[in-house]
Amino acid sequence: MKKLFTGLLITSMLSAGLVGCGGGQQAEPPAGQPGQAAPADVRTIRAGIGLNDQHPQYKGLLKFKEIVEAETNGAIVVETYHSGQLGDDRTMMEALQLGTQEMTIPSTAPIANFVPDFSVFDIPFLMPSEEVADKVLLESEISQQLLDKLPAQNLIGLAYWENGFRNLTNNKRAVATAADFKDLKIRTMENQLHLAAFRALGANPTPMAFSELFTAMQQGTVDGQENPIATIYLQKYFEVQKHVSTTKHIYSPFVVLLSKAFWDASTPEQQEILKRAAVEAGQVQRQLNREANSQYLEELRTAGMTVTEVTEEARAEMKAVTDTVLDQFADKIGKETIDKVRAAIEAAS
Repeated sequence: MKKLFTGLLITSMLSAGLVGCGGGQQAEPPAGQPGQAAPADVRTIRAGIGLNDQHPQYKGLLKFKEIVEAETNGAIVVETYHSGQLGDDRTMMEALQLGTQEMTIPSTAPIANFVPDFSVFDIPFLMPSEEVADKVLLESEISQQLLDKLPAQNLIGLAYWENGFRNLTNNKRAVATAADFKDLKIRTMENQLHLAAFRALGANPTPMAFSELFTAMQQGTVDGQENPIATIYLQKYFEVQKHVSTTKHIYSPFVVLLSKAFWDASTPEQQEILKRAAVEAGQVQRQLNREANSQYLEELRTAGMTVTEVTEEARAEMKAVTDTVLDQFADKIGKETIDKVRAAIEAAS
């Protein structure tokens, strides 16, 4: 027994010596060195979007992940979830407010449920082009002023990305003029300005969850829907829709949103990295989105859809019809916000 005890004691002493010299279990490396952030210091961003993993939005999110993880030396890890895995836009935004999710990238329409001023981007036929949209969203004071309203809702707006011009699909007829909207049952987001605009055009707008849309069109519950071309193609709506019209009735931005709880717990250096990563990834996403929209319109033709190119004259007629509904929303959106956005558009045009 004495020999056994002595042997165990020597073994224990040797093990302790090895640990102290780095030959066994190593002490935790200091945080902040490349690839050596201590596990206890690693923070996770769960980032969810509604679109699938082929969409430029998701590819932009992967770029954001790449930048953040590299520049924080692994101190912040970004987990990505696509296809509504974490819920719809509203569900995810509410999770950000509660601090149970860290990031999402909705379009401005659902954000308007929390900050009504964002409805300014839902005014039909507001943006004349992508180039003007870039100047307004990336350079104007009003775009930043809108982001500055989000912290009061426990949300942080890091940057604007691009959803793009929304276009109409349906199973009934080619839509080339304002009159062609009559009696079409069109799925829209749950946005009162969208609903009023489509009613003014004579359509029957029907709010519905994005996740239910494909089946609703397949079963004839709705005649059609409206989304950017990339979404129409990547969600395979060509399998259940006959016509697509380049109405370009609304230019829809995305906003990169972060939970205020996560933002407040970040160091100033981390906050700067998160902001810069969102802006840089947005540049990549915007370019990919525009390439996709151009390519996928031709793919929709190849898939058998009838593509109706709406003329500028017809679009002006549609605008004249939908302008009649704006007065009832001006107070809710904020007349000052509308005036500032229109001034920024005029300066950029």
